[in-house]
Amino acid sequence: MPATLKRTYTTRASKLLPPSSPPSELTSPPSPSLKRKRPLTDRPPEVNARTKKPRRVLGALSGKAKAGDKATKSKQPKLTQLHFSLDTSVLRTCPLCDLSYTRGAPDDEALHKAHCARVQRGLEWGKEEEREATRAGVEELESNVKLRNGCRGRIVCFRPDVGGKIGAKLNVLLETIRLALSSPPLSPAVLQRCKIYLFLLASSPGSATTREKIVGCVVAQRISTAMAIARSPEVSTDHSSTPSSQSSASSSPPSGSSPASKPAPALLPVDSSTNLYVYPTPLPTPLGIPRLFVSSAHRRLGIASRLLSVAAATFILGCPLDPARGEVAFTQPTGAGKAVLEAWGRGGVRIYEEEQDLR
Repeated sequence: MPATLKRTYTTRASKLLPPSSPPSELTSPPSPSLKRKRPLTDRPPEVNARTKKPRRVLGALSGKAKAGDKATKSKQPKLTQLHFSLDTSVLRTCPLCDLSYTRGAPDDEALHKAHCARVQRGLEWGKEEEREATRAGVEELESNVKLRNGCRGRIVCFRPDVGGKIGAKLNVLLETIRLALSSPPLSPAVLQRCKIYLFLLASSPGSATTREKIVGCVVAQRISTAMAIARSPEVSTDHSSTPSSQSSASSSPPSGSSPASKPAPALLPVDSSTNLYVYPTPLPTPLGIPRLFVSSAHRRLGIASRLLSVAAATFILGCPLDPARGEVAFTQPTGAGKAVLEAWGRGGVRIYEEEQDLR
C-alpha cells in the first residue's frame, strides 16, 4: 500500500521553480477558479496580529486644552467696561497736585501721573545738565546752603534762552509751574527779560553733587512800575463806604479839612478770596517775580525766601534790592504766594502786570 504524502504548511512562502520548458502559446492560462486562497498560517505574523488603537488620556488632553485656553486668554488685551454715569462726574481733581483730569482717559492719566510726581518731588538735575552748565552759562551763586531740616543744596542762575538738555529741562519745569499755578505761559518777550534761579538739592546727604533735584524755582523779570498793596484797615474802609456816603462827603466836607482835599482813590482788587487789593497809582519798581515754585515735599524749609533773597541781591549787578523799600514786586500771587510775599517782603512788596511794558 503506497504511503500517503502529508503536506505541511509553514509561514515561509514557497519558492516557485521555473518550468523546464518555455511556456507554450497553445496552452491556456490557468482558470481563476483553480486558484486557492492562502491560509492564515502562511501570512506574516504582523499581518495576523490585531492592531491596538491608542487610548485617549482625557486628563492630559483636558490639561493641555486648559493650558491653551489660559495662554489665549493671557494674550488677549484687558478690556475695560465703559458705561454712562449720569450721577458722578468723570473729572477728578487730585488733592496732592490740584490738577483736574478725566478719569479713564489714558492720556490724561499719564499726564497727571508725571505732573504729580514733579510737583511733589521736583525734577532731576543729572550729569547731562552738569556737563552743559559751563557752556550754557550756568552760574553758581551759593553753595552748601543749609535748610531747616539739615539738608544742603546750592543755588544756580542762568538765562532762559539756553538750549540742549538744560533748555529742555527748563521747558518741562515751566510747564509744570504753569499747571501747578493755573497761570498762563510766559511769552517769549517776557522770558527775554528774565533770569532763572534754581535751588538744587542733593538726592542723598552723603552722595556727590552729580545727581540732584530741582526743588525750587524763581523767575525774575526786569520791570519799570508796580502798585503798592493796601493794608487791611484801608480795605475794610473802602468796602464799608457806599456811593451815597461818598457823594454826601464830597458835597459837604468835614470841619477842619480844606475844600481842595481830594478823596482817596478806589482800590483795585487783585484776589478777593485772599483780600488782596492794591492802589492804582504806579510806582517805580525795578524787579518783578512772575513765577515762584517749590515742590510740595520741600516746602516750609526756607527755600523760597532764600531764592528770593539771592535774586534780589544779584539780579542787577552791583545793586542789591530791598523788598521792604518797595523795590520788588510780584504778579497775582496765590494764597501760599501771598504768605511768602508778606513774610519775606516785610510789608513793602508790590504787585505788577508782567506784560506791562510789552503793549
